[in-house]
Amino acid sequence: MRLSSLLLFPGVLVCALFCLTSCEEQRIPEENLVVVTVATKETDGFRRFLRSAKHFNYTVKVLGRGEKWRGGNYMSAPGGGQKVRLLKTALEEIKNEDEVILFIDSYDVVFASGPKELLKKFQQSRHKVVFSSETLIWPDRHLEDKHPHVREGNRFLGSGGFIGYVPKVREMVSGWTGEDGDSDQLFFTKIYIDPEKRKSINITLDSKCRLFQNLHGALDEVVLKFEDSRVRARNVLYDTLPVIVHGNGPTKLQMNYLGNYIPNTWTFETGCTVCHEDLRPLTTLKESEYPLVVIGIFIQQPTPFVTVFFERLLKLQYPKNRLKLFIYNQEVHHERQVSAFLQDHGSLYQDVKLIGPEEEMDGPASRNLGFDMCRKDKDCDYFFSVDIEVVLKNENTLKILVEQNLPVVAPMITRPGRLWSNFWGALSADGYYARSEDYVDIVQGHREGVWNVPYVSNVYLVKASLLRSELTEYELFNSNILDPDMAYCHNIRSKEIFMYVTNMHSFGRILSTENYQTNHLHNDLWQIFENPLDWEERYIHENYTHIMKDKLIETPCPDVYWFPVFSEVACNHLVEEMENYGKWSGGGNMDKRIQGGYENVPTIDIHMNQVNYDKEWRKFLLEYIAPITEKMFPGYYTTAQFDLAFVVRYKPDEQPSLRPHHDASTFTINIALNHVGVDFQGGGCRFLRYNCSVKAPRKGWALMHPGRLTHYHEGLPTTAGVRYIAVSFVDP
Repeated sequence: MRLSSLLLFPGVLVCALFCLTSCEEQRIPEENLVVVTVATKETDGFRRFLRSAKHFNYTVKVLGRGEKWRGGNYMSAPGGGQKVRLLKTALEEIKNEDEVILFIDSYDVVFASGPKELLKKFQQSRHKVVFSSETLIWPDRHLEDKHPHVREGNRFLGSGGFIGYVPKVREMVSGWTGEDGDSDQLFFTKIYIDPEKRKSINITLDSKCRLFQNLHGALDEVVLKFEDSRVRARNVLYDTLPVIVHGNGPTKLQMNYLGNYIPNTWTFETGCTVCHEDLRPLTTLKESEYPLVVIGIFIQQPTPFVTVFFERLLKLQYPKNRLKLFIYNQEVHHERQVSAFLQDHGSLYQDVKLIGPEEEMDGPASRNLGFDMCRKDKDCDYFFSVDIEVVLKNENTLKILVEQNLPVVAPMITRPGRLWSNFWGALSADGYYARSEDYVDIVQGHREGVWNVPYVSNVYLVKASLLRSELTEYELFNSNILDPDMAYCHNIRSKEIFMYVTNMHSFGRILSTENYQTNHLHNDLWQIFENPLDWEERYIHENYTHIMKDKLIETPCPDVYWFPVFSEVACNHLVEEMENYGKWSGGGNMDKRIQGGYENVPTIDIHMNQVNYDKEWRKFLLEYIAPITEKMFPGYYTTAQFDLAFVVRYKPDEQPSLRPHHDASTFTINIALNHVGVDFQGGGCRFLRYNCSVKAPRKGWALMHPGRLTHYHEGLPTTAGVRYIAVSFVDP
């Protein structure tokens, strides 16, 4: 007995080794796998599917190309029979009985792994045909009780994906006699719930989503898994990593979100891996060969810095003779700025069309008209839609967007200091804003790429070919319940067209139009609170930020500091605002504007609070003067309080100078608002204690000096012209 046992033992080893070797040999060769899909037209989703297939070296056979789709809108109603008909015909041509067919939808599908893993998991199922599974039954819920129960996992069949050996798949579809508009899912379901057919064909469901992940009814189960420069979809309910992800039914947008990452589209290690694919480089073209772009500019409400918008438009690095302008302005308040721009620069562009307030056209109609202008223009290649509140800081924005070669693409812009942007990462069930998991990271630049999103607004580029093919409907921006941008994006999504936003570059920001008043001459001066960055760029001297680094502060007299603070525009606007107000004081000692009603050293002036600019002026002092004060007078910290802040006017025949005096302040700021030698002659300030004068005040530069005790001073005579200065008695 012992000897027999010993003799048998080597045989067991041999058998085990033979089994292992045999199993290895029986693995399905990858070249035996054929992916079959139906695509009657090339959509953005189909191109995404092919890209994922190419990434993993799948062989794909596409059926139905060039055919008209007659399978119905089976997202909302039964349909899809055309797919079965095409598959049945295709199977008749396959001679190799050892081939394995993966029949899969393609408009809303991506591969997350390669053929090797797919075939391995298929073999592990120990069945000849494996269908994807769903948690929800469709299209006939009355068949629910006839579905076999499963120990764990999804119970219902999904027809959007199945894999099987050619003979069994051929046997399964041989009974198809339906119409193209009949339900493919119902056809396969009836085969599956028939015990004899299920056994004969040897069908099972991928109940735990090892092969196929259908998203409908399972969104809470699926998360992204980032690991070792790879991205997978993970089913947390069954702890599986599906090979194929399918955004079936109403989950197309969630599929788009996952497609931003799968397969390895974006990873933490590599960033965006596809953002430089399919680009349309302009560097190889002569400027005369650049695509022709119609720029649509839309002014729908009073908006700050409109003049600056047009200045930036001029700086766009794109040949002007390859641009046409469509300008819609419904604000009378902005007619002056639009007219000035067109008068000075309109001739630079190939063509200009202006819709003014007098035409009484509403917003949706103007946007429809702009699109149609491009649609009907055979030379138009792109429509670039830009709202007037958009601040395009990047002069190459238009070039970058054109080179992306995408159907609809927006440059990401944000509102400084807030999470507001011009795109939505997700939609709520009723079609409004929802925050995607990656939204904050994209807005804050922690994830850079080109992102498929469900909504863009304010600024975006649209291919004209799209307007002439898929988007031929004129009233794209009209809706009884949605605002124009939401209506437009809804129509884009309904056509299965992808919209993208790119944050691969820094493009700019968007202005706040809240609380914008139009009752002043230069209303932008009041924007220091609402739009501080734009206010600073417009009104603060270009060298202000270099003051400390480049040692731009001068000391013309002891404890007197001289530095640049205001831009030319700021000086001009402040002077013009005061002259427009026009209520200059008489220069007498009696002054009802100040506490006590008596001014010891009167000037001809207008106080900041007379033009409702006192809050803004204090903000200016805090932001731009206080930091200099604290550097120059160490240990002193100011809160920028003032009783008096005003603009003074000196004229030879009115009030040419000011007698010696102390200021009622801890320190004084004195800003020159116009040019000596150009706008006036003479002027300046003399500090008597030090017998030291500043006789050539520079426009936009501030003199800062102590107000009490040491710096007894006088205003030197203005001998010609008109001199303006802005004075603040800080910390009285």
